[in-house]
Amino acid sequence: MKRKPVKQVAKPHRILLQAIVNALHVIFTEAKYADKVIEKTLKENPKFGGRDRRFIAETTYDIVRNYRLLSYLANTTTDFWQILGVHFVVKYIPIPPEREFKELDEKKTLDAKKALTDESILQSYPEWLWNTCQTELGKVKWEIEAKALNEQAKVVLRVNTLKTKRDILKKHLAEQEIEVEVIDGYENALMLTERQNIFGNELFKLGLFELQDAGSQAISEFLEVEPGMRIIDACAGGGGKTLHLSALMQNKGRIISMDITQWKLDELKKRARRATASNVEPRLIESSKTIKRLENTADRLLLDVPCSGLGVIKRNPDAKWKLDVDFIDRTKAIQKQILNDYSIMTKKGGYLVYSTCSILPSENREQVDQFLEKNKNFEFVKEKSILPSEGFDGFYMALIKRNA
Repeated sequence: MKRKPVKQVAKPHRILLQAIVNALHVIFTEAKYADKVIEKTLKENPKFGGRDRRFIAETTYDIVRNYRLLSYLANTTTDFWQILGVHFVVKYIPIPPEREFKELDEKKTLDAKKALTDESILQSYPEWLWNTCQTELGKVKWEIEAKALNEQAKVVLRVNTLKTKRDILKKHLAEQEIEVEVIDGYENALMLTERQNIFGNELFKLGLFELQDAGSQAISEFLEVEPGMRIIDACAGGGGKTLHLSALMQNKGRIISMDITQWKLDELKKRARRATASNVEPRLIESSKTIKRLENTADRLLLDVPCSGLGVIKRNPDAKWKLDVDFIDRTKAIQKQILNDYSIMTKKGGYLVYSTCSILPSENREQVDQFLEKNKNFEFVKEKSILPSEGFDGFYMALIKRNA
């Protein structure tokens, strides 16, 4: 049975199709990040209307997600006009009357797709990645998660409780005809019912909310912070979890937000000002001495470590094509080092959370078990996994106590 055609611009103008083809060329031949390429494409074409911009962004992302399947059916990895045409065919979208699509055989393409039995091609994953995930998660579980990771990511807001409450923000958004839903089990989250760019919204500029996936919000809550505590967020990046921790602490106590990259900490400073998170102190990790000076000082330590990012492929579909075995192996070595070296900042009787946005056990519980085997003064308390099939991004978190 045929699926209903995807909503789209009626007979898209050639300039829109050309923009998509150009974006795909840059993403796949120059290995640029899809989100940055799409952002640049739209910025260079300010006259595009809202529907046109959405068509370009959603079509490009959809092709990136399904690149292996589409390039297989198109019998090319670099002719992006052909790949775009095959995308229209498999989505049952009427093919625009462009000369590049004249040779497309719809029946042959659909028959070839129907005859496919290789799930790694059908679900569009590199073979090595498919096999790795299947080995670690098991065939049935991985196939469920693989399909979920190919869905479009939901847009979730985190209400900044330093400035407003969820019901009040929901009302303000409704006044702007922006419809949102509450999410069961996530006290400060609101989900947009229809995708849109929210960064230009005045409520965002006023610091009433941040964009943060529901699964990501769970990590800060898992740390079980209280007002007045001394917290260290040791892999803070742009500071999304730092800002959430500040709100959970009602701006009372102190959060030292650390990273090895200064520009990320500069961005955190701006975000903290907008959120009125005044208990945040950004601090650059310049050497091992930076860590040593903070030994035995943190009531709570958050180690949201670098990872493969396999849990957030919904949000970053091009990651499938940029990852490789060596990168994952190097990342695991970094995770191990951070957990071993940074854990000393936890005070005796304090807790640390080790977290990733990966779904691989080798990046998650296996790292925790290896750490505990070496560090007998720490004990495992509990863990939580959020799988992409639950509707949001995939995350892992483990709460660990320091006893001595």
